[in-house]
Amino acid sequence: MNDTEGTTTYGRGAPARKARKVRVAVAAGVAVALAAGTAYAAELGPFAPKEPQAAPEAGAKARAFLADWSAGRLARAARLTSSPEQAERVLRNFTAGLDIGKPALRAGEATAGEDGTVTVPFTAKMPVTGLGTWTYRSQLPLRERGDGTWAVDWKLSVVHPRLSDTHKFRLEREDASGVRVNDRSGAALSGDTHPSLTPVLAQLSGAAGAGPRGAIHRVDRASGAVTGTEATFGGKRAEAPKGPVATTLDPAWQSAAERALAAKAKGKAAALVALRIDNGEILAVANSPATGFNRALSGTYAPGSTFKIVTTGALLLKDAVEPGDTVDCPRYLTVGKQFHNVEKSEHRGASFREDFAESCNTAFISLRGKLADDGLGDVAERYFGIGQRWRTGVPTFDGAVPAPRDETEKAAAMIGQGRVLANPLVMASVTATAASGTFHQPTLTRGQKDTTRTEDLPRDVVTRLRALMRTTVTDGTARGLAGLPGAVGAKTGTAEVAEGTPNNGWMVAHRGNVALAVVVEKGRTGGASAGPVVKEVLAAVDSDPS
Repeated sequence: MNDTEGTTTYGRGAPARKARKVRVAVAAGVAVALAAGTAYAAELGPFAPKEPQAAPEAGAKARAFLADWSAGRLARAARLTSSPEQAERVLRNFTAGLDIGKPALRAGEATAGEDGTVTVPFTAKMPVTGLGTWTYRSQLPLRERGDGTWAVDWKLSVVHPRLSDTHKFRLEREDASGVRVNDRSGAALSGDTHPSLTPVLAQLSGAAGAGPRGAIHRVDRASGAVTGTEATFGGKRAEAPKGPVATTLDPAWQSAAERALAAKAKGKAAALVALRIDNGEILAVANSPATGFNRALSGTYAPGSTFKIVTTGALLLKDAVEPGDTVDCPRYLTVGKQFHNVEKSEHRGASFREDFAESCNTAFISLRGKLADDGLGDVAERYFGIGQRWRTGVPTFDGAVPAPRDETEKAAAMIGQGRVLANPLVMASVTATAASGTFHQPTLTRGQKDTTRTEDLPRDVVTRLRALMRTTVTDGTARGLAGLPGAVGAKTGTAEVAEGTPNNGWMVAHRGNVALAVVVEKGRTGGASAGPVVKEVLAAVDSDPS
């Protein structure tokens, strides 16, 4: 007898029926006087018979059966039943047919019936691979054998109250392939050739929704017709697009990004975004690991010193500093808490240009008084589009620069820490805006409406920002990119995460008409972890996208 087919659903079975217990209604104050003296009427008062008590041995046998079933010892579990051969076959068909992993089975309190049987209710939590957990309730009937031992009185309803001689279960998984997604040249994209695009392709094709979906149906054994649904997995899926989805992704840049993460991220979680500077079109989105969370577009990270591009823009807009000005770079600076530079370095008498190129935290923090409390957030939103709603074609996190609540938070924000949040998409866009002076809403699919409102950076601010990023490559923390062709500009970042946790490493860069950003979780420093990824990409693709 085949008791299952490939299908599953989340639900509850019928509640277990409790065994009948002997109960006698007694009218209050009723007493009967007998000729031989005063006594209570039969079956009344303290002489009423007690309800049947479940044998401890029966409860122990039920718990042993559930323990063996849960552990996958199906043959051993079957030997504790009245029909071992049938029980083992049904348990195996049920587990394999519904793709169930290790069940969690919890026994309830045993009750005894008038006929000498014992019933033990139990709750079953059945993990269906890749879908979720099917939870239901059933019960084990136990009967004493002639030798005085107890056994599970086997019947199909032991496994599930609706499993019977006429009905079985079938697992059905929903196809989540979605529709075709094309790159900018019209060629199809797939997770097989571009594995790190997997979460993005699911979103673009309409297959993302609430994740994997499926159901466990109850079907008629004779006709195969579905007569009910025991459980469903996954929420309502978003409506898929009507036809192929045209993206802005460039096959050359996407392939280079995937290879770079695989070769240089050293197995750490990492993400990369590359986009066109002149219009914001996203050329590459890469995630490592390749499945699961789309950290490149939806991650929320402290950007660390890469955010000093925005801070510098704000200072230049206010005429608060010039690249040649002396801005001391001490080892420590205390603003409510002690701030220090990477590896606790210092550079007395440094120019602001050197502070930027060597990423001096204390120098930037010392300039916090040059900006209003909401100064950074205002510049981030007004000129760089951060915090406004971007319509890229898929869900994204578009950055946050909240007003600081105190001086310590203001100091932290100056160096991209505290409550400042971004991801590779945001920081690639920041880099593109700094390099061109104009914010362009990033887009992954064509025809997206731009509802952002920004202003262009003044040309003299853009000129100085580009020069500072170029100096960072030639004489600063991004000097690992110095041997690449073209006038590469860059900024590194080392972002603190939590006490005892290695820092995240960042690097942003631009060359020609392309800007890119990389984050490597627990990479410790940007130059050492994200730098090799950026270099690998720029070395692999030496021309602008068409």
